Amino acid sequence: MTLQRLSADAVQQQSSRTSEGTRERDKPWLMRTYAGHSTAKASNALYRRNLSKGQTGLSVAFDLPTQTGYDSDHPLAKGEVGKVGVPVGHLGDMQVLFEDIPLDRMNTSMTINATAPWLLALYIAAAERQGAPRADLQGTVQNDIVKEYLSRGTYIFPPKPSLRLTADVVAFTYREVPKWNPMNVCSYHLQEAGATEVQELAFALSTAIAILDALRERVDPADFPRAVGRISFFVNAGIRFVGEICKMRAFTRLWDDICRERYGVEEERYRRFRYGVQVNSLGLTEQQPENNVYRILLEMLAVTLSKDARARAVQLPAWNEALGLPRPWDQQWSLRLQQIVAYETDLLEFGDIFAGNPEIEGRVEALCAAAREEMTRIDAMGGAIAAVESSYMKEQLVTSATARFQAIESGEQVVVGVNRFVESEPSPLLEGVDGGIMTVDPESERATVAALQAWRAQRDEAAAGRALDDLKQAAAGGANIMEPSIACAHAGVTTGEWGDALRQVFGEYRAPTGVGKAAARSEAGESLESLRSRVAKVSEQLGRRVKMLVGKPGLDGHSNGAEQIAVRARDSGFEVVYEGIRLTPQQIVNAALEEGVHVIGLSILSGSHVALVQDTLTELKAQGLSDLPVVVGGIIPPEDAKLLGDAGVAAVYTPKDYDLTAIMADILEIVESRCQEAA
Repeated sequence: MTLQRLSADAVQQQSSRTSEGTRERDKPWLMRTYAGHSTAKASNALYRRNLSKGQTGLSVAFDLPTQTGYDSDHPLAKGEVGKVGVPVGHLGDMQVLFEDIPLDRMNTSMTINATAPWLLALYIAAAERQGAPRADLQGTVQNDIVKEYLSRGTYIFPPKPSLRLTADVVAFTYREVPKWNPMNVCSYHLQEAGATEVQELAFALSTAIAILDALRERVDPADFPRAVGRISFFVNAGIRFVGEICKMRAFTRLWDDICRERYGVEEERYRRFRYGVQVNSLGLTEQQPENNVYRILLEMLAVTLSKDARARAVQLPAWNEALGLPRPWDQQWSLRLQQIVAYETDLLEFGDIFAGNPEIEGRVEALCAAAREEMTRIDAMGGAIAAVESSYMKEQLVTSATARFQAIESGEQVVVGVNRFVESEPSPLLEGVDGGIMTVDPESERATVAALQAWRAQRDEAAAGRALDDLKQAAAGGANIMEPSIACAHAGVTTGEWGDALRQVFGEYRAPTGVGKAAARSEAGESLESLRSRVAKVSEQLGRRVKMLVGKPGLDGHSNGAEQIAVRARDSGFEVVYEGIRLTPQQIVNAALEEGVHVIGLSILSGSHVALVQDTLTELKAQGLSDLPVVVGGIIPPEDAKLLGDAGVAAVYTPKDYDLTAIMADILEIVESRCQEAA
């Protein structure tokens, strides 16, 4: 057999022998790619193709309407259907998503939070339709709602009932689906939102404490250690990979202490720190995107080199995720990286190569001490939920992210190809007709909406109504909502109907932005001082301070960029209106009209920029505000940027535009130019 024809199984078998020929290798971690787009049928084909290439688990990305509990035909879902993941509106979609994939033999991770009980219910119902027993199902729902208030923004309900839903899932699964991980305490998005290593440790572990405190009220004390043992974590690994190794070793040490000291869990297997990882996407660059391959490799080593703190599942982003949606080939490239490290290197042949290293041990102890101090502070506030409601955690993250942006702007933090070594040859990776990314066919949204409406028309409406009544009764009465949710799934209830039923019981929540107290550092530099003088001069000419509205239309909750623009605009001397996430174009235009702003800045990272910006421009025209300049920021391909410019957008900013002060100077020029034209 030639080397080229070796199967993955053969490679694994050959690699199980070391040079001594005696020692067995450790088993590799689960290998996943985070995937899903357009429709359930298209995503199913992608999953089966990835599995055939040696992927050993699935990681499902859901679109924003599914994540926030809306059906695809809801007004807020317009332009968002199938963009950042797969739309799943009902049991039929879930069955198509996993067609020809035996769920009793698959390990499936689902990145879902506010609607996690519902998507898990649909998954269980789909497995039951396949004939798979609940007890055989393996996988994870992310189900960490706390970090949604701090970073991703896909929350629905207020924090306390949301925490109750998370605890319901844990209490249900440890009995009914014992191989399932009912939640990932998720520090990944905390790092994306700006968290330092200490904040990532402290905020994530404080969230875990809040979950376990709530769970104690729902679980028999004798069963509590077993329930604790099903809690897992989902972490981020950044480019400072020695620091990340130390962070992961600190996580394992702190979690063991919490389980023993706070909860009295004696059995070591229930105290084990179990985590999956996706390496950092925030650090991927649009400029010289080929460099991202090296970044991804180094970040992966941070969570695989240390055996005592090794990830149980790894999913890697693709090199082009700062540009747009990766293609199947791009995902294959990331999968091959995992396979090369696992099967070709000798990494899995040794014990922990960092044990006893004084540099590592010293850093781990320092991280543990600082994280304990921060956790004590949060505990004194009343725990993670209180720290969310008071905006303490959010303000800390915005401030940390501001410091990171300023370090990149000043050159103190070097990012190769961005603020140093910027000269570059044209990349052959971007030369294809597709521009190096995959785009979602707009027709798929119309087809999804039509299929959803057909699903509603053919179901037993009375049975669906009864199931929803039972769900609301369980929610209002404090009963576990999982069995009623599974009954809803079998009855044909849709994602939006499940979400609306619980909205009626729990209400909806609008989180604080965290922008109010965050500020740039005082040593911001001469360029910012110069900009402040210019803003003051233009404001004097206008007769009032230059006023900017920062808006996030649609369902995209990634607010980090919008928050940093709002902070820098305010620090530059602008008056800023920023009301957070999840607004319709009509709401944004009404706010612009009421506030009398001079410019609108829209931030959209979900890929729905064309539809949402066009709707905003149409609404501005209807309100007689056609002359009000609009600027847009997001992951926007060049052809879309041209389309937006032709439609009337004054400027488009993408991840390559890292200098926030320069952006604000540019926006000021746009305002000044429009005012002169109007005069």
